[in-house]
Amino acid sequence: MKTCNSARLLPQWIKKFSAAIGKTILSDHDRRKFVIELARNNTLHGTGGPFGAAVFERESGRLVSVGVNLVIQSRCSHAHAEMVAIAAAQHRIASYTLNNPDYPEHELVTSCEPCTMCFGAIIWSGLTRIVCGASTSDAITAGFDEGPKPENWTEELAKRGIKVVTGICRNEAAAVLQFYIDNGGIIYNTSTRARSDSGK
Repeated sequence: MKTCNSARLLPQWIKKFSAAIGKTILSDHDRRKFVIELARNNTLHGTGGPFGAAVFERESGRLVSVGVNLVIQSRCSHAHAEMVAIAAAQHRIASYTLNNPDYPEHELVTSCEPCTMCFGAIIWSGLTRIVCGASTSDAITAGFDEGPKPENWTEELAKRGIKVVTGICRNEAAAVLQFYIDNGGIIYNTSTRARSDSGK
């Protein structure tokens, strides 16, 4: 039986982005463009949903891990880009938390604000900062179910010492969502009954 280890199922094209692991990307804007390109390529290659994410060392800008949405490819509902990037980062530093005193603080940069599930994962991950592109409303407009996330979610994270920056390159990130929809991308909400691999 296959386990839901989505980080091991990253597509082949992502190697060119993974080659940047260990290198520094200094500005929020450049980090944002990096994850938007992850999302765009995931859509262009047909390997998953229109979302990308990466974990960086917060101060140095050193890239630690990358992630893209792999829900359909991995047959795993929690294989969102943020979840994949967080899991890969924790595996890389061999720690269940990214707030390990033996390592620098870490941040998550995403092409879209987190859904309910990823919001929860961020709380438990040990991240101290997240930077987002497209908004929750952009994702909902595209047809994705973002779940019952608190309306004041940025404040809830701030209470836990997690700084949030939103709206960086929002238009570019939202355009990837629209491109996905315009090109027949699958909206994989649980409210939509999906066919199994057997066609049943």
